[in-house]
Amino acid sequence: MRLEGRVALVAGGAGSMGSAVAQLFAAEGAAVCVADMDKERADEVVGEIVEDGGRAIAAALDVCQAEQWEQVVVSAEKAFGHLDLMANLSGSNYRVSFDEQSEDMWRKIIDVNLTACFIGIKAVVPAMRRAGRGVMLHVGSLASIHQGAGSPAYGVSKIGLVALTRSAAASYAQDNIRCVLVSPGHVDTNFLRGDSAHSPNSWETSIENPDNYERRRASTPLGRLCLPEDIAKTFLFAASDEAAMITGSMLTVDGGAGI
Repeated sequence: MRLEGRVALVAGGAGSMGSAVAQLFAAEGAAVCVADMDKERADEVVGEIVEDGGRAIAAALDVCQAEQWEQVVVSAEKAFGHLDLMANLSGSNYRVSFDEQSEDMWRKIIDVNLTACFIGIKAVVPAMRRAGRGVMLHVGSLASIHQGAGSPAYGVSKIGLVALTRSAAASYAQDNIRCVLVSPGHVDTNFLRGDSAHSPNSWETSIENPDNYERRRASTPLGRLCLPEDIAKTFLFAASDEAAMITGSMLTVDGGAGI
């Protein structure tokens, strides 16, 4: 029960990694607000948490909308009394070349992956100040370590999170609020398998394609793709008192893929 007495807002909590984080936080004693644009799936995650004996509520959240962030923070405080954890695992990508990436794609990726994290920080800090403590966690990527030729907006957004994490950590340390970036490697999730508006995939890009899966696996020295549970465990560590002196840092969970 490493999070007993904590209240966590998990943005993107209906996704593969987000739901794994929400479920693990709840299993470790936190009350959880599962927030996502996919409210129906968020409700399902909450149902699974409650069935396992945890406490959770669901909320609709477009992470690009400051007003919705504020409403979700109010809902979490009203339901559980305070808010002292936030994990934002929302994300977007268009897997195209630099030439093919349009301005609309660029803006969508930057808005969801970077600007929304800034908006979320602004929304949760007042609640964390009221609680007297806080931890803000964001999800990076191998693109937070090195840049590739494709999808320039994705790389810019993820390396931008390194600076945002450091800035937030320096700004709010005096309020007993930490900020940590968790950067996964190749993770077997619906973000890479499925085809959605925020993460389009075709046979050429999806890891449903065995060639794509093997390419990612082969680039991971430890020999397998990460699982959502691998990432959730690192979020748990970063959220817990075991990481009390970690702030402004990036924790990489990639099986060595970034070496």
